[in-house]
Amino acid sequence: MLYEKTVAFIGAGSMAEAMISGIVAAGKVPPNQIIVTNSTNTERLQQLEADYKIKGLKSQHLNLQNIDIIVLAMKPKDAEIALQSIKDSLQPNQLVLSVLAGITTTFMEQHLPAGQQVIRVMPNTSSMIGESATAISAGSYTNNESMLLAKELLESIGKVYEIPEEQMDIFTGVAGSGPAYIYYLMEHMEATVRKAGLPEKVTRDIIAQTIVGAAKMIQQQGETPTTLRENVTSPNGTTAAGLTALEKNGGGKAISQAIKHAAKRSHEISSQLEGTKEKVQAV
Repeated sequence: MLYEKTVAFIGAGSMAEAMISGIVAAGKVPPNQIIVTNSTNTERLQQLEADYKIKGLKSQHLNLQNIDIIVLAMKPKDAEIALQSIKDSLQPNQLVLSVLAGITTTFMEQHLPAGQQVIRVMPNTSSMIGESATAISAGSYTNNESMLLAKELLESIGKVYEIPEEQMDIFTGVAGSGPAYIYYLMEHMEATVRKAGLPEKVTRDIIAQTIVGAAKMIQQQGETPTTLRENVTSPNGTTAAGLTALEKNGGGKAISQAIKHAAKRSHEISSQLEGTKEKVQAV
């Protein structure tokens, strides 16, 4: 079913590229049936064409008539303009996906034809290697067939979780933004280890493998993070000393605050856009 579909990305940034890379690598949609667009950056479109053998177009040249799935992947602040630009060209059987933080299904439905099928999606940049944690929430008019189609598409870039839309902000805080927290942690681990004299590449590989191993333990052992942490922590041992330092310096609180603040920002974006809509209606 998916292999016969045509997918168009409106926006050619890092998230669009990550998704395109994963979809092409999975082979679920032929590259010649994937289109990517932006407004002005021809060089970026040419680069994506060369790397993934897809088709790059200026946004104004995109013909939606033969597109089955439209993926909104521009900056959230440009979402309303993008929705207005495609509104008059959409057909009821076409599916609109948004991968934009804070853009709700209600917001999309308000700017599109009545009854349009929309799905809110939150992937992360691990899409590029097929390891994204992706959440999806259906709009009011989205049928089961379209949800299955979206899941099939998104499973080519990782694991897909259907969640209530009111939980999308917290999902954004932990999974959408989560890779950046891990990279930030790795930066500090690497800087510390490098000062002890280990070569850069060896250091980076050691840290990456440590994180991969810990994640696989969670996935494969069926134990809670608390249990696994306790299992590796001997009284008065090296791990206990490291954990004590983490706690003393606010490590746990910092992680919690990062998730909460990212979730809050996602909610703020939604509120700002919905507030703009209300002001427009009131004028």
